[in-house]
Amino acid sequence: MDETYWEEIFSSFRKAIEHEGRTLPSLSLIAEEKQDPFRVLIATILSLRTKDDVTLSSSRRLFALADTPEAMLGLSTDEIERAIYPAGFYKTKAKTLQSISRELLASYGGEVPSTSEALMKLPGVGIKTANLTLNLGFGIEAICVDCHVHKIANRMGWVETKTPERTEIALQGVMPRRFWIPLNELLVIYGQLICTSVSPWCSKCPQQQSCPKHGVSRSR
Repeated sequence: MDETYWEEIFSSFRKAIEHEGRTLPSLSLIAEEKQDPFRVLIATILSLRTKDDVTLSSSRRLFALADTPEAMLGLSTDEIERAIYPAGFYKTKAKTLQSISRELLASYGGEVPSTSEALMKLPGVGIKTANLTLNLGFGIEAICVDCHVHKIANRMGWVETKTPERTEIALQGVMPRRFWIPLNELLVIYGQLICTSVSPWCSKCPQQQSCPKHGVSRSR
C-alpha cells in the first residue's frame, strides 16, 4: 500500500462524506479557530461519548468563560457544568477539567505537555485524547485509534488486530506519516455515516468492490 493508494482512499472517503452533507467535525473547527493545545485538550475531553454538535456548542460556551487553566480554576464546578451541559457525563467532566487545569499549573507551568506520555499522566486522559491533542493542538504526527478506526482498518484489510492499541501500532507500519493526523476524524465520520458498526452502507462506499469486508455479515 503506497502513498497513491492512501491518497485515493482518503479522497474517496471525503467525497462520500461530503455527499452525505457532513462538514468538518467539531474538534477540527475548534483547532482551526485557535490552534491552542489547552482548548483542543479540553474539547477532546468534552467530545467523549458526546455528539459532535453538542461538543462544539459546549466547548464554545465554556471557552467564552475560560480558555486557560487559571481561568478554568476561577470557575466553580456548577458554572462549568452549566456551560458544558448537555455533554455526556457533564458532571464528571466538569471535575475532570478542574483537575486537569490544577495539574497543568502544578506540574507544567500552566502549559499543556507535548508528549503522549506526559499527557496521559493528566486526569482522565487516555491515548485517544493524548494523540488528538498532539495532532490538532501541536501538529505532531500521531495515529489516534478509536472504535471507528479500529473497525474500518480491519474491515478494509489494512491490519489484522484485536484491539485499538494493536491497531495503532500496526497502522504505523503500513500508513505514511502524513496521513496520521487526519486519519481519526475522517474515519470517525465515515464510520458514523457509511461504515457503521451494524449493517454498514456498503452500497454507498466507493471502495465496495475492493474492500474484503472482514467481519461484515450483513450490509445495506
